[in-house]
Parts: sequence; C-alpha cells; structure tokens
Amino acid sequence: MTPDLTIGVVGPHDLVERVMLMGHGPTPVPSRLVAAAYRDEQEAADKVVKLGAGVDVCLFASPVPYDFARKAGVLSMPATYVPLNGAALQGALLRAALDERFDPARVSVDVLGRGEVEEAFAEVGLPTDQVHLREEVAGPGTLAAFHERLWRRGLTSVALTCVHATAERMELAGVPTLRIRPTGAAIRSSLQTAALLGAHHRLEESQLVVVLVDVPTLRESPRRVTPRYWREELKLALHRVLLQEAHRMNAAVWPLDDHSYLVTATRGSVVSGTEGFRTPPFVERVREELGLVIEVGIGMGRTAQEAETHARAALARSQTSQRAQGFALDRDGRALVPAPRQPARGGQPAKAKGLETLSRLADKLGDRGDTGAPLIVDAENAGRMLGVTPRTARRLLRTLVEEGLAWPLPPNRTPQPGRPRQLYRLIVEKLGPGKNPV
Repeated sequence: MTPDLTIGVVGPHDLVERVMLMGHGPTPVPSRLVAAAYRDEQEAADKVVKLGAGVDVCLFASPVPYDFARKAGVLSMPATYVPLNGAALQGALLRAALDERFDPARVSVDVLGRGEVEEAFAEVGLPTDQVHLREEVAGPGTLAAFHERLWRRGLTSVALTCVHATAERMELAGVPTLRIRPTGAAIRSSLQTAALLGAHHRLEESQLVVVLVDVPTLRESPRRVTPRYWREELKLALHRVLLQEAHRMNAAVWPLDDHSYLVTATRGSVVSGTEGFRTPPFVERVREELGLVIEVGIGMGRTAQEAETHARAALARSQTSQRAQGFALDRDGRALVPAPRQPARGGQPAKAKGLETLSRLADKLGDRGDTGAPLIVDAENAGRMLGVTPRTARRLLRTLVEEGLAWPLPPNRTPQPGRPRQLYRLIVEKLGPGKNPV
C-alpha cells in the first residue's frame, strides 16, 4: 500500500536509526519515514528546514531538539517528540544501579522537569535529596559544565543527560555519564501520535475554502460614465488574471455577477498563496496588471454553503469597517489574521488629493483642445503633465482608481515588445458642474 503520510524523524544518529527500524510496525495511517540525523542538538532547526514541505509531520527523538526547533520558529508543520520521562529515566537509574561505581541516589539530571524526576524516583523507592536538576534546555556545552562541576566537587556519582552532544563532551572530559534514552513503547506510541497528527493536518489542508472577489469600480461606476464595452473588456481582462492566479493555487474561478467572482480552493493551496493568510490573494497581481483595486473575503466551512456564507461575512467586514479586520474566517466564523487598512499619509485627506490630481490632469487635457472626447491618459503622459516620474504618475493614477475618480481601461495590446501600455479614463464628472473641461 502506498504511504499516505511522510514523517520526518529528527534526532541524533543512534536514536534516529532506532526510530526508523521501529517505524516498520503498524500505524493508524500508512507512513513513510525520512531521516534527518544530526551530531549536535543545536542543528535541529537546520534539519527541519532541509526537510521542507516534503514532510507532513516532524517527530523529534527527544524534547531537546523539538525545543530548539520551536524556539527557532521553523516548525511550519505539526510536530511531536518521543518523551524521556517516566520509564526512560527509570531505565537510566537501573543501569546506574547495576554499575558498582555509581550511586543512583547521587546523580545530576538535565532537561527533565522536577515533577517528572520526583515521580520516577518515588516509583523505584529512591530519595531525591541528593539529586541535582537543571530543567532548562540549553546548549550542550552549558549542560556539560553543569554536570562536570557537580561531579568534580564530589556531589554526584554519575551524570544522567538527555542530550547526545552533552554526553559526548562529558565522556571526553572523563565525567561518568549515562544517557536517558526513550523506551521502545514510547517510540511506538510517538510514531502513532505523529501519524495521527499528520492525518489531521492533511484533512485540515484539504478543507474547502471559498474566496469572493469584489470589484468596487465595476459595482459603483454608473454606466453613463463607463461605456458598456469598456466594462466588458475590463471584466474579460480581470477574469483572465484571476484564472492565471487561481491556476497556481489549483483553484477554480466563476463569475457571480457584473462585479464579483467566486473562487473555490482547498485550505492548503490558499495558505501557500496568501503567506499563511497574511496577505489577501489576487490583490497585488490585479493591481499590477490592471491598475484595479479589488476586495477579497475568504471563508471556510463544513459545507460549501457554510464556506460561502463565511466568505461573504469576511468581505462585508472588509468593506464596511474602518478598523483592521480579518479578510479570512475559519469554519467557526472567527477571523484568522487581521488585514490592517493603511491610513492616508500626510495632513491632506486622500480624497481631496485625488480630486486635485484629477483637476490638474483635466485642465491640462482640456487646454490641449480634446473637447468632446473622453479624457484618457497613461503613466508617461500623466507624468509629463504633472511634472513627476512615470512611476509616481502610475501610483497617482492607481490612487484615482481606488477613489473612483478614474477608470482603468483594458491593457493596450500592440505588437510592440515590452509591457502593454495601461490607459486610464478620467471620470471628470466627479469634479462637479462647471468643472468639467470637456
């Protein structure tokens, strides 16, 4: 049977080999194990990064590498570890008791919690008044210094460590050392836990997601200002861009009405296309290609209807609220990540600045004698008229579109090489009666 899941096993070479050998047993979900062995626990984060998106879940051979990877912020997938408390500690104590050089009641222990240590000692009838413990996870050198200092002062007979690299350092320094190793039962249980975590993650990633894309320009502009064929051309250009972006997300796109589109995808594909729901999909590409502002709402649900309902709620929140609101809602209707609105810069209101820009462009075009024709500009011409660079002019024209003061025409497709020239139709009617130079 072909494995459904891939489990990355991270740990020192000997423990990884042990986990890999035991991984051939039955698990709740057929799984394939991938080894990522290191020589030093501080390499754990790098090993996780190298595993990348090729694994569904990470299984760490002990809590130590898991803690290093978690603190490094590299765990983008579910993760668990093989515990070292209870029977693992008792196994180390048994080996200490069988060696006449060691006194299991006079030891130093690292990483494990105090409650875990006291419980394990109580279960085998050993006191803990001469047990020295360092609970905090630290680098191998720091832990080795902790154990060595106690042993050289005669306070301990042996060091019990959870860290492979620490054991190697102490053995080189001549400090009696025993490693706390996971039991076979703990490894088998952790493999099953990892498989269940991976299966749950797979199910979550395949959850249905509905994305609603709304175009304010198409919704708000009156038809007398924007001729029908321009609207149809722009809708076709927008649909083409949405299809291209949706193809990268393995999603499907359908037009809903004159100003909105519905996109269906899976959570996993949307996560990758939105940087983990930190940026709304399609927005930047549509802005770059068409100079058009769109609004997006994402919804998840147990059914397609529930997902669409949540998508509409997310879209409505982004349209009506002036505060930062999430553009995506989970299947319980809760916002996933807030999408802050950028305030207008400077002391002058953005709308007033837009009207001023529109008025200046209209005056320049009116002086040219373009009476009776729509006022249409591109970034280069607008830059010359306003005395700014084409890049700044392009930004100003996009601002006019956002404020409903200009209309982006479909890209001017010519046989000339390079990027098609983007034209904008100025909606001078917004300047009010008597201010229209046309």
